[in-house]
Amino acid sequence: MKFVFLFLGRTGEKYLDAGIRDYAARLGRFGQVEITVLKEKAAKSLPPDQFRQQEARQLLERCAGASCIVALDAGGRELDSPGLAELLAGLEEAGHRDVYFVIGGHLGLHADVLCRANLVLSLSRLTFTHEMSRLILLEQLYRACMIKSGRSYHN
Repeated sequence: MKFVFLFLGRTGEKYLDAGIRDYAARLGRFGQVEITVLKEKAAKSLPPDQFRQQEARQLLERCAGASCIVALDAGGRELDSPGLAELLAGLEEAGHRDVYFVIGGHLGLHADVLCRANLVLSLSRLTFTHEMSRLILLEQLYRACMIKSGRSYHN
């Protein structure tokens, strides 16, 4: 399985960026990992919904032709780690070779992205910055792959 991550804007905090790179390398043991960082648009004069819609166009353009898009949103489905492992196994069984994971910018994702997504997931009922969500998502996917492969993972 190829894991494709679409992020808006670079990760500003060095410790988060280092963690993202570390878990991307770990996840790479289970499949190809591609992280695409899209340039954030400077449109602060736009109302929030129009700004998110502008970001949505950019994200959806990159997802064109994707067979499976997983969007991260606070209102999405919550899974535990074994549940995420089962989800990944199900995606593989369904023949999804490339799975796109989309995390929005600081304002979240526009409804256009959520509607196009095959699945909307929430990492937690807690609120995280979009940059922290990147690291948490990669770590959880690595954990799920470890579970799926029958290996233990406790750290």
